[in-house]
Amino acid sequence: MTRTTRNLAERQILKAKAEGQLDGLQGEGQPLPDRSGESLSDPALAVGHRIMAQAGVLPEEFTLKKELDAARADYARLTDPEARKTAMARIANLEMRYNMARDARRSFMR
Repeated sequence: MTRTTRNLAERQILKAKAEGQLDGLQGEGQPLPDRSGESLSDPALAVGHRIMAQAGVLPEEFTLKKELDAARADYARLTDPEARKTAMARIANLEMRYNMARDARRSFMR
């Protein structure tokens, strides 16, 4: 960022503050959230994930991963061979759908 741009941005911030446009904003007076983990990832991707998280939206890949983890935990508790067979079929289906969603995201992000 050039010095001229930086000065212009700083003047606009000071002007908005003087006019009271920055009063009453969400999170005012609170510390900034810790986003140190985002420093290692692509900034655009991190912003996209943050926006989705704030909106309460999860990509299908994340939802499927949670379902898959729960299905594996359920399978570990089963003792009946027929129930285990059904649970394994469910795990296989979830793994396939999870891998498809993950691959679709990866190819989209390239």
